[in-house]
Amino acid sequence: MTRFKIAIIGAGSVGFTKKLFTDILCVPEFAEIEVALTDVSEQNLAMIKTILDRIVESNRLPTKVTATTDRRKAIEGARYIISCVRVGGLEAYADDIRIPLKYGVDQCVGDTICAGGILYGQRNIPVILDFCKDIRELAEPGATFLNYANPMAMNTWAAIEYGKVNTVGLCHGVQHGAEQIAEILGAKEGELDYICSGINHQTWFIDLRVNGRKIGKDELVAAFEAHPVFSQQEKLRIDVLKRFGVYSTESNGHLSEYLPWYRKRPEETARWIDMSDWIHGETGGYLRHSTETRNWFETEFPRFLESAGKPIDPAKRSNEHASHILEALETGRVYRGHFNVKNRGVITNLPEDAIIESPGFVDRFGINMVSGITLPEACAATCVSSINVQRMSVHAAVSGDIDLLKLAVLHDPLVGAICTPEEVWQMVDEMVVAQARWLPQYAHAVDDAKARLAKGTVKTREWSGAARRPVRSIEELRAEKLAG
Repeated sequence: MTRFKIAIIGAGSVGFTKKLFTDILCVPEFAEIEVALTDVSEQNLAMIKTILDRIVESNRLPTKVTATTDRRKAIEGARYIISCVRVGGLEAYADDIRIPLKYGVDQCVGDTICAGGILYGQRNIPVILDFCKDIRELAEPGATFLNYANPMAMNTWAAIEYGKVNTVGLCHGVQHGAEQIAEILGAKEGELDYICSGINHQTWFIDLRVNGRKIGKDELVAAFEAHPVFSQQEKLRIDVLKRFGVYSTESNGHLSEYLPWYRKRPEETARWIDMSDWIHGETGGYLRHSTETRNWFETEFPRFLESAGKPIDPAKRSNEHASHILEALETGRVYRGHFNVKNRGVITNLPEDAIIESPGFVDRFGINMVSGITLPEACAATCVSSINVQRMSVHAAVSGDIDLLKLAVLHDPLVGAICTPEEVWQMVDEMVVAQARWLPQYAHAVDDAKARLAKGTVKTREWSGAARRPVRSIEELRAEKLAG
């Protein structure tokens, strides 16, 4: 048995924490670990601890589970620290979507780049650096920080460059894209092999093989266009595949807001999105979804508790990277995955300082990236545009330089396709004032921003976006489910 401590920050994300915990306990050697949960919400902590305690009891494990709102206490002595926080919650997130929409910037998700993702990073990075300070002071020497929180690249960049801790960023976009490709090609489990590389949420399947046979662009396009569901839900992704020659990991809605070509006019946007689910491009889709389901874990708590009483089934272990990385580091069993780390020459045609997402192998010696990868030129060009925005955004978040923040937003591909510099300057002022309570590094700039807004010369309007649905309450959703 291996004894060590894992701290999970933002453990009040009940469903995700339960998944991570169950995955970790699928490793037999981890039965005697300690998992310390921490969150700002005592209510959510109480719920998730009850669920995890039930898992431990029903499986007769010696695993120790603790819960505290004292983050430093949770991190003390931890070998691994996992973060899945959302600073500012839905209140701040609503500003990320609604304020840019007044200026014509139509986002589906707004958590990576674009105006919303950049401001999300400004809120998260000071908190991420606080985590890193705690890790340096209290965790085991050489502790590993696993970041699941968006904006992935910016958070990971800040933790490595300014936080000075051993950090890896983890996402599941690559796995989901691979599942789609396997489905359209009729590949069974283990038959699809791929190299996927780029930056988080702009990662590209640059090599695809089924049972060793290379799959080219034409075959992939034909397979997607023949699929009765994906041909409708992924119209934008398929169009990018046709033009770039490779498929992107990200959903239709995500990818649409990283590029300057598809979401700049409502009538044009409507051509590319599908309203069967928010993730395919709905305006503010993830905000609506998150608002409607913000208390779902309370209504579904009995179901979670019931499932926690069942035996852990290792065959149902998820493809989230965290448990597999921990298993490889602690046991030496080799794991291959896709990880967010500093480039340092791994991808030859992306900047050295960028946070890339690319293949690597993990064992007792750590995470070892596959080097010498060269992206197709169009993919590299698109990634570099985002990297430049990320770099300015990280440096602005650390320095509190509001002018640099505005320049970062100005250089965002989608914002730049829609807004004039004057509109960007006013939009950023409005967002900083609205989110001031979560932006301590800009406290010195808020009064001047308010004064500029009072004299504002840019006229905004209530944009409806390309396609929006009204927000419904949990009670309405439950009633619909019962009626249906």
